Amino acid sequence: MKIEQFEDKGLAHYAYAILSESDKSVVLVDPARNPQPYYDFAAAHGATIVGVIETHPHADFVSSHLEIAQQTGAKIYVSKLLGAEYEHVPFDEGDTISLGDFTLRALNTPGHSPDSISIVLSVNGKDYAVFTGDTLFIGDVGRPDLRESVGNLTAQREELARQMYHSTREKLMKLDDDVLVFPAHGAGSLCGKALSGANSSTIGAEKMSNYALRPMSEDEFVKELIADQPFVPKYFGFDVLMNKKGAPAYQPSISSVPRLQPIRSQADTAQLDRNVLIVDARPQVAFRKGHLRNSINLMNGGKFETWLGSIVNPGEPYYLAAADEATLNELIAKAAKIGYEGAIKGAFVLDGSYTELTSPEIDLEAFRKHPSDYAIVDIRNWSEINTKKIFEGSLAVPLPELRERISEIPRNKPVVVHCAGGYRSAAGASIIANLLEKEGVTVYDLSEAITTFN
Repeated sequence: MKIEQFEDKGLAHYAYAILSESDKSVVLVDPARNPQPYYDFAAAHGATIVGVIETHPHADFVSSHLEIAQQTGAKIYVSKLLGAEYEHVPFDEGDTISLGDFTLRALNTPGHSPDSISIVLSVNGKDYAVFTGDTLFIGDVGRPDLRESVGNLTAQREELARQMYHSTREKLMKLDDDVLVFPAHGAGSLCGKALSGANSSTIGAEKMSNYALRPMSEDEFVKELIADQPFVPKYFGFDVLMNKKGAPAYQPSISSVPRLQPIRSQADTAQLDRNVLIVDARPQVAFRKGHLRNSINLMNGGKFETWLGSIVNPGEPYYLAAADEATLNELIAKAAKIGYEGAIKGAFVLDGSYTELTSPEIDLEAFRKHPSDYAIVDIRNWSEINTKKIFEGSLAVPLPELRERISEIPRNKPVVVHCAGGYRSAAGASIIANLLEKEGVTVYDLSEAITTFN
């Protein structure tokens, strides 16, 4: 028996392949959108993928379970509570899958979602590991506030938090202390608030160190779990529904994204619908030097897909621009991880040969001397803002809320946008400038200079 963990650093996601070496069979748990790594793993071991288990309909990424089943003939195992719209085998408390010398059994562990399951792996009759999905993380448990209005079953956060209390204490914590814990996410995921950077643990270690597993009453647990959860990206509900239905095949879907000619002159812009948003993923310096109208600067980076799905609404058409073809291909693949490839109206290379607008550079000395002469917009997350306000009198509008709250931005002064380090402010300043510069408002990005103020 062999367990292979697959990590997607951008979404802090872990998927798993469990190999039965005796009968050359593989069962997957929570696979990502691109199925190729799992095909490669099976081929490298001369094995066949026979099963795919979804611990719940994920909110933060699109799974390839349906495509894998269609390509390999594997069975999909999910809780009957999920209401899956694809062919599947119900996998709930007491149900098992046997391969070679190991058995997989389901535990219903609601809390993150009403339909969450965990999967216990037993070898020769002894529990060896548990795949906990988004129920139990290393150092945390799954947030309970994502299924209040989406999915086959909905539940209020308080109700789910109480279910989480019982799932952890009556199911997972009763496993032996030496049972390995393999979660679906690690540090950086928005599916919890205090995830560790470790990629595995044990039940015993989590009992000792996980804040959510320490002795406390149910009411205390509910209060602590609900408090200070991170923001919910716009795309989360969209992905729950897509995973419930089953996503289209990965490669055909990204191949169908319209590819436009590089834009190097005004004539090239005739390809564009100028009312459609352009997501310009070039570096901040290049964007400042010159960009197209109706663009926002969402730089390619480790969290591009999260911010794309936090700023652009599900189903909203958008163009995708990059400095070269290789980066453009990478960005399309990242968009597909959250199911956003289908909304790309066109993808094109923008190398700076032709530009329409530039971004002004702030006079830092003038800003330091007279900050009151500027309307300062703080686009950090609420948890950051509530911990420490950097400028007195600043307007707090977290980046994911910015497009919807643009009317609150003052028009009577130059606007200065800041975050905590510079990445988000590039996006935020470009969003505000895109909507307000036509009104004659000058917008500055404080960028990395913010680190000299806080």
